[in-house]
Amino acid sequence: MDVTEQTFASAVIERSKQIPVVVDFWAEWCAPCRQLGPVLERAVAQHAGKVELVKVDTDANQNLAAQYRIQGIPAVKAFKNGAVVSEFTGALPAPAVERFVNELVPSQADGLVAKGDEASLRQALELEPGRADAALPLARLLLARGQHDEAAKLLANVTGSFAADGLSARISLERQADPRLQEAFAALDQHDTERGIDLLIEALPQANGARDEIRKVVVGVLDELGAGSELARSARRRLASALY
Repeated sequence: MDVTEQTFASAVIERSKQIPVVVDFWAEWCAPCRQLGPVLERAVAQHAGKVELVKVDTDANQNLAAQYRIQGIPAVKAFKNGAVVSEFTGALPAPAVERFVNELVPSQADGLVAKGDEASLRQALELEPGRADAALPLARLLLARGQHDEAAKLLANVTGSFAADGLSARISLERQADPRLQEAFAALDQHDTERGIDLLIEALPQANGARDEIRKVVVGVLDELGAGSELARSARRRLASALY
């Protein structure tokens, strides 16, 4: 579909809030553009209904070309939720174009994680073992049922996740049955995050061999709060003071 300066807002910006939109900035005189066009069309057709392709003639829509800083063509930009999320310039080979489009489309595991029920989370992990956003909520479900060993096995497959490391450390600490830590974990489970963090940090001076595991639990909680959280910023300072 050809898009103009008049239709770009509705066909790309607004539409991309519902489905990814790939925009091919091209021109009739551009031989690489004519080479890339069919490759893009085939890659998008493989995901019919999950991603859309539109074309913008840069000669006829120079304001759009300037707005999106098109300095060479073909230039391809992918939009999600009204913003550019990925892009490339030049006539890439078919495998590279297919990877570009594939990354825009939610995978089967993405859909299962979005559902969030236990069966869906288990299926997502069968498709993509070690996926943190599936393993963490499933591990929490198992912990709530007292299935500590199975939860620990799930988390052992996850790498690069402070939250997963923290939950694994919590499982280990729960086996020690320390009343101070149990109170902290109960507060976290009741969504009283600030009190839970306070109790964990207060337990550090007398923690002896458990200091590193308590630290991992706190860091995992702070990671889930996010960098913009004032509670997280304050807790990081208190954690550092307690440790060092």
